Amino acid sequence: MIRVLHELDALESFSADFRQDPDYSDPHLLSEEQMRLNLRNAVKKENNLVLGVYEGSGMTGLFVFLVLPEERYLEMLAGLSRSSAAYGEIMNFLRVCYPGFQADFVFNPRNRLLKTLLEEQNAAFDPVQHRMELDAFKQEGDTAGIVPLSRQFLGEYCDMHSRDVYWTGEKVFHAPERFRAFLAVQSGEIVGYVDVTHPYDTNEVYDLQVKEAFRRRGWGRRLMAKALAENRPKGMLLFVDADNHPAIRLYQSLGFEFVPEGDNQTAFWKIPC
Repeated sequence: MIRVLHELDALESFSADFRQDPDYSDPHLLSEEQMRLNLRNAVKKENNLVLGVYEGSGMTGLFVFLVLPEERYLEMLAGLSRSSAAYGEIMNFLRVCYPGFQADFVFNPRNRLLKTLLEEQNAAFDPVQHRMELDAFKQEGDTAGIVPLSRQFLGEYCDMHSRDVYWTGEKVFHAPERFRAFLAVQSGEIVGYVDVTHPYDTNEVYDLQVKEAFRRRGWGRRLMAKALAENRPKGMLLFVDADNHPAIRLYQSLGFEFVPEGDNQTAFWKIPC
C-alpha cells in the first residue's frame, strides 16, 4: 500500500538504516545537507511528492519525487527500499498517475532491484559515475579568459550547451538563485563553459564542456579554477563518468577525491501513456 506522507520526523530511523548500506544507500542522501534538502524538508516543498510503501503496518519503502506537471517531468530525489515489491508498487503508481511523463532516476548502481525494474521498462541508462569532493578551496589558479555568463553570450552559450539534460542552458540562465555559469572566451568566441550551484554549503559542478578543437589547452582547468574561486570557502562536489580518465586526472590535480560508496547512475524512463 502506498501513502502520501506529510510528516517525516517519525521516519528518521527508517532512512538512517540505509546510510551505510553499500547496496541500497541513496546517492542523494550521503551528506547531512543532502538529507536535509532532499528528505527532511521534502514535505515542505510545493513540487515534492513524498511516498511511503507499507506492508501491513510496517514501512518497506520511502520515496521522494520532484514533480513538475507543466513540464510533464519527474525525478526521484530519494529512494530507500530493500523490497522488490515496494519498487514495483512505486513503478505502478507512476504509470497510473503520471502517464506520458519523463521520469529520471539517479540511483546507486549496486541497487539491483531498482535497476532490474528499470531495465524491464526499457529505460535508457547513462554510464556509472564517480562522486568526487573538494572540502575547501585550496589554491589560486589561472582564470584568464574566463567570464561570467551574461545576456551578451546567451545565444552562443545555449547553442553549445548540453541538450539531453534537464538543466539546459536556458534553464540555468533563468535560475540565478541556484546557478552560476562561467564561460571560456577566446577572440570573442565561447570555447567552453561550466555550470555550478552556489547557495549550498557544498555546491555541485553540473556541467563542464570545452569544444573539441580547444581541448588540452588548459581551458577546463581555468573554468574549474574560476568556479572554485567564486565558491570559496564552501565545499564542492562533482560527478564524473567512471571511464573519463582525462577529466578524473584534472579533478584530482585540483584536490578532488573519490567519495567511498558515492557512485551513481542515471536512468531515463518515458512513462507509457
